[in-house]
Amino acid sequence: MRPALDFNTLKVFIAVVERDSFVGASKILEMPTSNVSRCISQLEDRLNLQLIERNTRHMKLTQAGHLLYTRAKPLLEALEQTETELTLRQMQLKGPLRICIPNEIGPALLGSVVADFACQHPDLEISCVTNLSGFESLRDDLDLAIIVSRGQLDDSDYIARHLVTIPCTIVAAPSIIQRYGIPSRIQQFEELPCITTVNALKGAPWQFMNKKEGFETIKVKGHYRVNSGEMAGRAAVAGVGFAILSKQACQPYIDDGRLIEIKFEQPPAPLQLFALYSDRRYLPAKTRALIDYIQQNLSNTSLAT
Repeated sequence: MRPALDFNTLKVFIAVVERDSFVGASKILEMPTSNVSRCISQLEDRLNLQLIERNTRHMKLTQAGHLLYTRAKPLLEALEQTETELTLRQMQLKGPLRICIPNEIGPALLGSVVADFACQHPDLEISCVTNLSGFESLRDDLDLAIIVSRGQLDDSDYIARHLVTIPCTIVAAPSIIQRYGIPSRIQQFEELPCITTVNALKGAPWQFMNKKEGFETIKVKGHYRVNSGEMAGRAAVAGVGFAILSKQACQPYIDDGRLIEIKFEQPPAPLQLFALYSDRRYLPAKTRALIDYIQQNLSNTSLAT
């Protein structure tokens, strides 16, 4: 089976024809003349045809060489044009950008940020969906997924870029404190009524930071499960049980006395916001620009108390 023609070899051949010399082609291609000559000889050997008649004074295309030039020239031009278009598309902030953000904290934290980004880049066609599917959402033909995690992030084939840390705290209504008292050890939550998650954050048990900056897990008594931070907050205010909430979200309730903050030597693990995407090497400029914009705006917004 005859080997396929090589586009780089054809590029050398066309340069020789258009410069009417091996020396001229070597200059425009920035390669040694000997390499140009060797390339043409190998091309002729591959085709078993003489493409260029050459002697010490001049060179002339054969009929076969003329046919190859007229057919290969437009093909290479089309290929180079396609390469240019693909490169520009990778670099330009235009075209579709499909993202997914968490369906509760996402709109509150990122709604204005993504909208401002859209206003600054009107050539982008942004599609934004909200759910809690995390890693799974990237399998739905999306460019970027923003996820919320607590504790150790699962290993995956995706790139995870940390965006912001959201401090959390343990709270309870005064009625709960009156009934059960203020716990002094995190292990007590195994026997106390706690508000936990159905499947948000993978339905994980409560996690606390340890002295080695790792995580300690407590399987709390989760007699009330929700899939929403807002639902958890309202349940805590109603006196359903103890809850781990974003410090920023529950601070108004702490300030007006509807919730009491309970502090331990081991603080609850904070929430972490990550940007997930499939490949760092070929990340389009539009996706990278959005991630940078989100991170910059979130870093300018104090989430700590």
